[in-house]
Amino acid sequence: MTAAVKDELSRYVVTKTCCRKAEISAMLRFAGGLHIIGGRIVIEAELDTASAARRLRQSIADLYGQTPQVLVMSGGGLRRGSRYIVRVAQDGEALARQTGLIDHRGRPVRGLPPRVVNGAVCDSEAAWRGAFLAHGSLTEPGRSSSMEITCPGQEAALALVGAARRLGVQSKARDVRGVDRVVIRDGDAIGVMLTRLGATDAFMAWEERRMRREVRATANRLANFDDANLRRSVEAAVQAGTRVERALEILGEEVPDHLAEAGRLRLTHKESSLEELGQKAEPPLTKDAVAGRIRRLLAMADKRAADLGIPNTEAALSGDLLDG
Repeated sequence: MTAAVKDELSRYVVTKTCCRKAEISAMLRFAGGLHIIGGRIVIEAELDTASAARRLRQSIADLYGQTPQVLVMSGGGLRRGSRYIVRVAQDGEALARQTGLIDHRGRPVRGLPPRVVNGAVCDSEAAWRGAFLAHGSLTEPGRSSSMEITCPGQEAALALVGAARRLGVQSKARDVRGVDRVVIRDGDAIGVMLTRLGATDAFMAWEERRMRREVRATANRLANFDDANLRRSVEAAVQAGTRVERALEILGEEVPDHLAEAGRLRLTHKESSLEELGQKAEPPLTKDAVAGRIRRLLAMADKRAADLGIPNTEAALSGDLLDG
């Protein structure tokens, strides 16, 4: 869903100047780099969608009066899609100062500019929007769903975590194989962040898929639970029927009539539940009454087998039945 979110965010209308500046700073910080070419500072921001590149180019032109170049690089190797380079060569140093990429002494700023970090809540939203457009991704909802932003360094990652905290969203900064990332894994938190950034349509689609997966997972769990219970009930009934058959052989004519009746019901209907056996009895019996009679029948047969020194009722169970 990354493409859907970036497409919607690139079309999101921002009217406040401070928010537009915060978004530009974040996009340049997370997608860009400073280069010294011929003794001059050149700014380049590499983006993966044309719409994000157009948005950054237009915002820089509107707010800072410069018209960046947009270069298209065809995909190759591991990168299949085209990449878009937003390049500012003329007066790059001035733009770098204005956007907070360098401080007043000309030193690179490793995190986000102080005015973004200490700005209003809307600046935090704009910073996250710019960072996502630059290097964000959103996986499908599920057990491993996540909203993730690849960061240029630890300072930028920590600044983004702080901005998320101001928005009431819990995120974590992680170093994954030498690359700093900020990750949101909680489904509700992802929904809140998508809404705060302005990706409401993408949020609705993501939430619909999330609910559909949860319903499907719940249905599968219930089906598996019911299947396991049914399987255990059938196995228990088959085991009981085998032991009852052996009990009737051991006791012969000495078995009491009411216990013999319960035993015959168990043998005749080997896969029926105790409640179903009770309904078939004459007169009908409760589930507990049937279970009690079968227990007494087995106990009487086992005692008689011990007195005679012969195998008891459990000896009739095969290895497979015992494992079950």
